[in-house]
Amino acid sequence: MPQTKWFERKFDFSSAQNIFPSIVERLRGIPARLEEKIKLLPPHILTIKHEGTWSIAENIGHLIDLEALWQGRLDDFINGKEELCPADLQNTKTHNANHNSKPILELLASFRAVRGETVAMLENVDEKIVFRTALHPRLKTPMRMMDSFLFVAEHDDHHLARITEISKLVLNN
Repeated sequence: MPQTKWFERKFDFSSAQNIFPSIVERLRGIPARLEEKIKLLPPHILTIKHEGTWSIAENIGHLIDLEALWQGRLDDFINGKEELCPADLQNTKTHNANHNSKPILELLASFRAVRGETVAMLENVDEKIVFRTALHPRLKTPMRMMDSFLFVAEHDDHHLARITEISKLVLNN
């Protein structure tokens, strides 16, 4: 079943509960989930672009490419910025990176390393910053730091689901 496109998703960050520790665990676990998913796939399908969309390797590369944005937004919260740094909505970095030419194990290791840096940064944040708000530039809504990283976890899962979708489409053709 096709999922809703990322830019069409709506988000509700109205909960007052502190779920930040769970969010950090979710973020920490994404590399392992991704590696588990990839090891089950035939290597020849990892670089196939189904109907002109990103390949599985490009989806992984995209996760790597965005980690600097997530770290930059964490810095925005820590430094008390009123608005978070914007994303490149054209995903220029991913389109230009040629992730399909890179060995899949290199992509997975790169993602694990950069996500480990992000998680280490998050583990050092105090509760005051977890609840600090800033304006999300695309959604035009105030977002707590905790909400921002729930957004990241949702983005990760969006791409994991997309990888599953691509693998099924490619294997069934």
